[in-house]
Amino acid sequence: MLKNNPMVKKLVQTGEERVGKLASTLLSNESFVGAVQSLVSKSLAAKGSLDKSLRSALAAMNLPSSADVEALRAKVEDLDQLLTSVEKKVDALLAARQTP
Repeated sequence: MLKNNPMVKKLVQTGEERVGKLASTLLSNESFVGAVQSLVSKSLAAKGSLDKSLRSALAAMNLPSSADVEALRAKVEDLDQLLTSVEKKVDALLAARQTP
């Protein structure tokens, strides 16, 4: 019901125009863009530091990290494939032995 109201449409249109102008002004300001880039860079550095600290804490508690779990999962899959291959070979040998 409000979406069809011409006054609401005009307010939304005016708001969108002003936000667009504000964004354009901010993005053309070199110091603002530099501050945003610096913020993103520092955030990524903090995330890297947090990840490293978390891995160290998990290792100190003798708990596996997600990378450790993934490596273990890959090894289990490899072992499963190997066992399946061996099982097929054993079955083939038993079948060959049973045929006269």
